[in-house]
Amino acid sequence: MVKKITSRLGAGNTDGMTRLLVLLAFGAIYIIWGSTYLAIRYAVETIPPLITAGVRHLIAGSVLFAWAWMRGYRPTRRELISSTVLGALFFLIGHGSLHWAETTVASGLAALLVATEPMWIAMLSLVWSDGRRTTVTTVFGLLLGFVGVALLTTDQGISGTSSSMLGAFAIILGTLSWSLGMIYSKRAALPSDAIARTAMPLLTGSAMLLISALATGEFASLNVAAVTAKSLLGLGYLIVFGSIVAFTAYTWLLERCSATLIATHTYVNPIVAVLLGWMLAGEPVSSRIVVAGAFVVVSVFCVSLSGEEKREPIVQRAAEDAA
Repeated sequence: MVKKITSRLGAGNTDGMTRLLVLLAFGAIYIIWGSTYLAIRYAVETIPPLITAGVRHLIAGSVLFAWAWMRGYRPTRRELISSTVLGALFFLIGHGSLHWAETTVASGLAALLVATEPMWIAMLSLVWSDGRRTTVTTVFGLLLGFVGVALLTTDQGISGTSSSMLGAFAIILGTLSWSLGMIYSKRAALPSDAIARTAMPLLTGSAMLLISALATGEFASLNVAAVTAKSLLGLGYLIVFGSIVAFTAYTWLLERCSATLIATHTYVNPIVAVLLGWMLAGEPVSSRIVVAGAFVVVSVFCVSLSGEEKREPIVQRAAEDAA
C-alpha cells in the first residue's frame, strides 16, 4: 500500500518530505477516522448523543469557518440554504442517528454498517439514472453488501435486544441519509472554497442537532457532575482529531492524489474500528461479524471499482466520523 500511495504522486512531488507527509496524511484518514467510532462510544456513555454530536460539529465547524473567513470567504444566501439541507442530511440525520445508536450498538458493528455507504450511493444512483453505468461488478457488489448487512443485523449481539436492533436500523437510516447528501451535494450551490464547503454544513447541522437535543429533553437530563473524564476525552478526540486534523489531511490529499486512491480509507476504517473495539473496549468479534465484514469490504471495493465518479472534497463519516 505504501508503494502504491507514493507511486501515484507526480514526479515533482517525490522528495522525501512530501512522501512522509503523504504517508502521515493517509495514516490520519485510515487510523483516525477508523478510531472515531470508539471515541463516539466513550463520549455518549455519559454525554447525551445529540449533545455530543452537536457540540462536536459546532466547535469543529466554527474553527473551519473562521479559517475560511480569514481566507476571504463570505457566505451567500444560496450557499446557506444548500448547506442547511446538507447539514440536515449529513449531520442531523446521518451523525445524529449514529451517535444515538452507539449507546446500544458496539462501535465495530456501527463502523461496518456505516461502511456500506458506497453501496447505498450506487443503488440510489442506479434508481435515479444519474449516468452511472450498471455493470456486473456493481450488481455483484450490491448483492454482497446486502448479504453483509443481513448478517450484521441478525448477529446475536444485535438481534438479542430490541434496543440494539433499533440502533442498527438507525445507523442504516443515517447511512442512507448521508448517501442522499452525497448525491445532493453534486448539484447543490455549495461554497467553492473547500474549507467553507465543510464548515457551513457542519455549522447548520450542529444548530439542528442542538435544537433537537433541546426538544427531546437531552439538556434537561444532562448531569454535568456525572460526565466522566473518558467521555470528555472522547468528545475532545472527536473534535480535534476526528473533525479537524483528519479533515485537514483529507483536503490536503485531494490536491495531490487521485480520489480513487484516497477512497481506500473506506476499506480500512471499519477494520480499524473493529480491532480497536475488540482490543480496547472488549467488544466481541464473532465469526459472523468477520464474514459479514469481509462481505462489506469486498462490496465497497466492487462498487467503487465500477464507478467513474470522483468524490467531492466534503466531510466524509467514516465515515467521517466517521465518523
